[in-house]
This record gives sequence, C-alpha cells and structure tokens, in this order.
Amino acid sequence: MSGHWGSVLTDLVPLALVIALSPLSIIPAVLVLDTARPRPTSLAFLAGWLFGLTALTAIFLEVSSLAGGMRERPPDWASWLRVVVGAALIVFGLYRWFRRHQSAHTPAWMNSMKKFTPARAVVTSAALTVINPKVLFICAAAGLAIGSAGLREPARWSAVVWFVLVAGSTVAAPILAYAVAGNRLDEPLARLKDWMERQHAVLMAGILVVIGLMVLYKGIHGLTGL
Repeated sequence: MSGHWGSVLTDLVPLALVIALSPLSIIPAVLVLDTARPRPTSLAFLAGWLFGLTALTAIFLEVSSLAGGMRERPPDWASWLRVVVGAALIVFGLYRWFRRHQSAHTPAWMNSMKKFTPARAVVTSAALTVINPKVLFICAAAGLAIGSAGLREPARWSAVVWFVLVAGSTVAAPILAYAVAGNRLDEPLARLKDWMERQHAVLMAGILVVIGLMVLYKGIHGLTGL
C-alpha cells in the first residue's frame, strides 16, 4: 500500500503544478504585499487560498467516494478522467498561446488588491479558488483521483494535504519570505511581478501544454498498461 500511496502522490504533482505555476496564482500573492498592512493582509490571503484549495479538493474527494466507494485499484473512469484533463489542458494551453498577444495587461481586479484589508483578503482568496475555472477544474480532478485510488482514510487525507501544499507553495513562498525579511524583498518581488505580467500568457501556455501531456500520458498508461 505504501508504494501505491507514493504513486498517487507522484500523480498529483502535475495537477498541483498547474495551479502553483500559474501567474494568476503568483501575481495576486505579490500584490497583497503592497497593501497598507502587508504582513497581516498577505497572511490572511494565504490562509484563504489554502482553505479554498483544501475545501474544493475535499468536496470532490467525497463525491468520488460516494460514486465508487473503496477499491483495490483505480477504476477505468479515473484513467479516462486523466485523459480528459490532460487533453483539456493541452487545448487550453494552445488557446492561450494563440491569444498571447491579447493578454498583456493586468486585470483591473488585480490592481484593486493593493487596497485590501486582512478580512477582505481572506474572503477574496478563498473565492478566487472557486471562481477561477482552472483552479476549480484541477481541484476537482485531484479530489476525484484521490477518491478513486483505493486509499484508506489516513492516506486519503494525507494525499489531500500533499496536493494543497504543492499547489499553494508558490503563493506561500513570497508571503512567508516577506513575513521574515520584510521590506528587503520589495524590489525583487516588484521585478518578479512585472516580468510575470509581461510574460504570463506565454508562461501559462507552456505550463498547460507540458503538464497536460504528462497527465494525458498517465491516463493512457492506466488504460493500456503501455
């Protein structure tokens, strides 16, 4: 069972990286460091983000359990789910690539984050996990994959924690670093934000295609054994 559990954790990494490496995850985390009270506001944002990821993944974990129950091996539909998710990520990545020149500006809602209070930050970050289709889609895929993997209760929730930690790592990194280092990080974080704003469409397209190929391969491998 430990080997199977390790395999599940490995399979979750590509899904988590879609969220973690998305500029639309990282840029808001940097923007809340430019508020009037950066430490409490950014930590509140991080708490809401991790809560949202956990809640969504847990909901779809339970949905999967109700649909299929405990199994010794993942059902075929779990492999088909990986095929669908992988293909969708590739298609969306190509779509973002062809529209990359139309996505060079920062959305207005992001700029408004500089005025956030801690209370507004925690609510907004939790809401962003739900209203962002990519985050919702990936959390659903992760929850369904965990629920269909045949793991027992402690291992299932350990897998959820693992997925959330990887998916939330790039939001946590600048916020926790700022909590320790403070204003010394202002300049490098500003440069990172500016670069990601300029390149976010290209970055997102490449990330989606590469990770989509990985997920698609895992799905085909599960169906054919190749």
